[in-house]
Amino acid sequence: MSKVLLTFLGRVAKTERGYRLAKYDFGDGTVEAPTAFFGWSLQRRLAPDRLVILGTAGSMWDYLFEGEEEFAKGGAASMALLEAVEHKRVTPDELAPLVPVLNARLGCEVQLQIIPYARDKAEQVALLRIMAEQVRPGDHVELDVTHGFRHLPMLAILSALHLRSVRRAKIGSIWYGAFDPDTGEGPVHDLSGLLHIADWLQALNTYDKDGDYGAFAPLLGPAGEVLREAAFFERSSNPVKAREKLTGWVNRADRVPADDPAAELFSDALHERIRWYRGSTRAAWERALAEEYLARGDYVRAAIYGLESVISAEADRREGTGTDYDIRDQAAEALGVKEEFRRLKKIRNALAHGVRPRDKQITRIIRDEQALCGELHDLLKVL
Repeated sequence: MSKVLLTFLGRVAKTERGYRLAKYDFGDGTVEAPTAFFGWSLQRRLAPDRLVILGTAGSMWDYLFEGEEEFAKGGAASMALLEAVEHKRVTPDELAPLVPVLNARLGCEVQLQIIPYARDKAEQVALLRIMAEQVRPGDHVELDVTHGFRHLPMLAILSALHLRSVRRAKIGSIWYGAFDPDTGEGPVHDLSGLLHIADWLQALNTYDKDGDYGAFAPLLGPAGEVLREAAFFERSSNPVKAREKLTGWVNRADRVPADDPAAELFSDALHERIRWYRGSTRAAWERALAEEYLARGDYVRAAIYGLESVISAEADRREGTGTDYDIRDQAAEALGVKEEFRRLKKIRNALAHGVRPRDKQITRIIRDEQALCGELHDLLKVL
């Protein structure tokens, strides 16, 4: 695994004395030398194995070689770069001959990459693709978004998520060196907390898609395993055990990490998504789950929980308990006289077992999603 620093090279203001300098402050008392390019401060601090500098045709590429004796001796290659920077038309051909100068000075592999201006969707996608090409599977990535376009931080967050997904990269920090024109100083911020917020949003989306609140478990610290167990029991048709786990999780003082502001931000949304456990009877839990799974288009679980909720309600009416198998068998047998119950049972069997039903009407229903959804909705309402 390599440590890679991806940093953007912009074009800061330039006077007769050169490019505007800033003194970046990491907040740890370290005295940083003034620089026009924050990437240099990060390169010294992080000592990456590979340094990837991304800039447009109009970036201040010449600043990378400022004070470099070898660059001054570069002859035609150096003059070509200076002219290209002046006219804001730098190409890879001007940069390639000068890369060895930076490799020798910095003692690490350096890549200089021309990128588009990210003005439209095509260029924005191209930028993400270029960044992904600079990262190998499993790399540790540090991302600097200080210089460049105003919309770059938004693209950087997307890029970080993209790199985690397609390269399985570990994102260290997302660096941003601000600049105060009155003092010439630049406080340094780490924006990687936004990735954590994105993790919560992804977990919410995962739950809303398939109902697996186990997706929240990795975000919840020690208590997360309890939530994962609850999700397992719910999705394996054991609402009693699932509710027991959910109740235990809700009653834990550490159910969400106290030092995680994002967890607090999403806490209400998470509690809302497990509200089914608040019902007073097994029939109520199963009915709530059936309706939630139906709303998500998970027709197998909707039919399973819908049928079980009807049986549980009948078992309770018989002064038994919804968890007593003998009582449940008697309740199911008694419910067999109802046409709606038999239809729901046939649908459940067809969906759960994948066997073509003999009933042609049921066959037609399960072959049409709209018809299946409407039939389950109606049967749950009637029963």
